[in-house]
Amino acid sequence: MSAHLTRRNVLLAGLATAAVPGLAACGDGVAARPLAQNGNVRLPDHIPYRGALPDLPASKAGVLGGYFHYPKRPVAAAPDGPPAKGPAINVMTLTYTPVPPPVSKNPMWRQLNESLGTDLDFEIVPAANYPVKFALTIAGGNLPDAMLVLPVAPQQPAMLNALFEDLAPHLSGSAVHRYPYLANIPSSSWQPMVLAGGLYGLPMPRANSGSAMMYRADILKRKDLDPEPKSFKDFLQLCKDVSDPKHAKYAVGDPRTTLFFVLEMLHGANYWRQRGGRFTWFLEESDILHQALDAVRQLVKAQTLHPDGFTTLGKFKDWFGNGQIAINFDGLTAWNQNLTQYGATDKNFDVDAMLAPGFDGGRGTHWAGPTNFAMLCLKKAPEQRIEQLLRAFNLMASPFGTDHYLLRKYGVEGHDFAFKGPDPVLNPVGALDTGLPTNFVTDAPQATYYPPDAEPVRRQHRFQQRAVDILVPDDSYGLYSETNVTYGQTAREEIIEGPLKGYMRGNAGWGDVQDAVQNWRRTIGDKMRREFEQHWASVHG
Repeated sequence: MSAHLTRRNVLLAGLATAAVPGLAACGDGVAARPLAQNGNVRLPDHIPYRGALPDLPASKAGVLGGYFHYPKRPVAAAPDGPPAKGPAINVMTLTYTPVPPPVSKNPMWRQLNESLGTDLDFEIVPAANYPVKFALTIAGGNLPDAMLVLPVAPQQPAMLNALFEDLAPHLSGSAVHRYPYLANIPSSSWQPMVLAGGLYGLPMPRANSGSAMMYRADILKRKDLDPEPKSFKDFLQLCKDVSDPKHAKYAVGDPRTTLFFVLEMLHGANYWRQRGGRFTWFLEESDILHQALDAVRQLVKAQTLHPDGFTTLGKFKDWFGNGQIAINFDGLTAWNQNLTQYGATDKNFDVDAMLAPGFDGGRGTHWAGPTNFAMLCLKKAPEQRIEQLLRAFNLMASPFGTDHYLLRKYGVEGHDFAFKGPDPVLNPVGALDTGLPTNFVTDAPQATYYPPDAEPVRRQHRFQQRAVDILVPDDSYGLYSETNVTYGQTAREEIIEGPLKGYMRGNAGWGDVQDAVQNWRRTIGDKMRREFEQHWASVHG
């Protein structure tokens, strides 16, 4: 998942920027602390939860624990009773799914409130509208107790310091021991919380193995094709063998992510590469980029890439589900989603994932994903109130194997789900009720679990084991650049993507691509680079 800022969103987000100096002038905040103070912030201690042992082990490198079944006797997440008794807590967050039924018609939501000992009042905003709603809320000054702050929010250091609580005194180092489920969140997920010389939010942890090049295992098996290419030449042949353009069947659909997959074969940078404090953008690695673009052009010429892929957005998952394409780059959470959604109407539907081989053989690489989605920031408040909020959100991060995790993910037994053996199976009502976006407040580290079948768990675990062994990080992860936040997405779309797609289709030359990269550098790229380098230096000394 990603959050995109349109020009309209950028303009409206300026309202938030305008609000911060005004608040500071009124004595409600101060200017952002110097960058150098980031190096003084200590991350919370990491204390892994040991309550539910996985069937397939987790690893420090980032492999998620794999579970074949939910524990028959879930651990009580709050054995001493509701931990957050007190005034109601207002939370503004986003959702990518339909807004769930209100609390009066949602037993899961009511039971969630009972478990906390307070009312959790959600203001739920569709993801596409969230940047604008966020900006208007900041500018209006009437903040909820807690709100999701996306990485694309502008003027973050000054805004956070002026409006939100620095949680370092409550959570840094051993202080987090009071909140054992927050302490269970890996350190890498906390890194983006360090801004403005403080620790300004609670993480929403994600797996570091990021996305995967998924393939329709049923289609490749039916055609007797090897799903593990050993080079780009093998991958090209696989794509030819699985494609049937006369019947609108293609190997891949998205030229952009197909280019990324080839760049992984060539050991290209994962967006930004840092060496000795100097940053290089992945499209500046010209020899690698030229070779990768030529490779994708071969795929296009061989009619293995869906011809509508250059002009269509948001259709790739459906094409994958209905068999128009057999290979699709998607986030790891899509693995189970695909099985649930498309397997319901096609009993043969099956999914697995491949890793990029070395372009000419040997090992390729795999781009790590961000280990945090966004952060939940708490409005400045008296210490007693902050502690109540932290006790509530600590419970909201209770991990797999606890009764509270079961409630957050599956709702109320009998209304939202039924047990099949020890495993919860959602019904249609539960699919709506559990749309309550608790995972966009904070959450436990992800676990690999698929209630209907253990085989997808084994496959995902094997994929993660192989992926973490060849991970390439994005070295800009956890760093803040105002230029990137404000103009990065728009500039990439307007300056770079046209020439890249033109070259892949054969409608543009290499000179057009080089000119676009130079234009990007002059327009925003070099400034963005300096800002990342400055933030990196503030953290690493």
